[in-house]
Amino acid sequence: MKVQTFGYFFREAFRSMWQNGWMSVASISTVTISLLILGISLLLVMNTHYAAATIESDLEIVVSLKNDIDAKQTQSVADKLRGNSRVAEVLFVSKQDAMSAMRKQVRPELLRALGEDNPFPDQFKVKAKDPNDVSSLAEEFGKIPGVELVKYGQGVVERLLKLTQWVRVVGLSVMGLIGLASIFLISTTIRLTVFARRREVSIMKFVGATNWFIRWPFLLEGTFLGLIGSLAAVALVYALYTPVAEYVRTSLPFVPLRADSGFLLTISEIILAAGVFIGALGSSISLRKFLKV
Repeated sequence: MKVQTFGYFFREAFRSMWQNGWMSVASISTVTISLLILGISLLLVMNTHYAAATIESDLEIVVSLKNDIDAKQTQSVADKLRGNSRVAEVLFVSKQDAMSAMRKQVRPELLRALGEDNPFPDQFKVKAKDPNDVSSLAEEFGKIPGVELVKYGQGVVERLLKLTQWVRVVGLSVMGLIGLASIFLISTTIRLTVFARRREVSIMKFVGATNWFIRWPFLLEGTFLGLIGSLAAVALVYALYTPVAEYVRTSLPFVPLRADSGFLLTISEIILAAGVFIGALGSSISLRKFLKV
């Protein structure tokens, strides 16, 4: 295909967008809103997954020992924990170490209420190789002689994953509905353009122009509408997410949140691809009603 032909396609696409100004603006606005919702949904889902993975990686099983066991029994428990093939790390924390750590974290008046008593037992902190094994390991460790209590972050990850699923379903549902509205508006814009130029299209077909030659300007028009809307959505996602991520990083440092450039670049690429797809699909749907495939 000649360079002049491509130039003709692009000129016709931009001329049509200009002539259908308000419909073009409405199409771009709807695409922008749809893809902004898509971007926010992706940010929520991916950050929730990231938080769940971070919590899973830091998940510990705390194995508290009975107060009346001796050093030999304590060593026996340690050997059984370290000998488990599903265990990655075992750390012994004596009751004295636990008390010292608490003294650094709580106010002196609370410590005075305890007097000389040490409420902490000797304990082991265990990390599993696979976070999915934590529940079964905790149950297994509770049966070891000399163990008083076994605790872990039961339910935290499960609740996060349920939240992730809820965010994904709601976000994708809303985005899908607005995405359909975007396709409909772009399709309507292209349909109006084709209808307004139906006489010109008929003459082009009469003199031997192929369907694809007629299609290209309209396909480019829809693609440009989707691309412009997606670029606006990317700019809004950056403008909204960057200050939020910075606020969370400084004010709530314990909340795991992704804000690296690679992460935002991936989100941007998905939004741009979705915009181009919506625009091209909207054009294709309208053209099928006017031209034979």
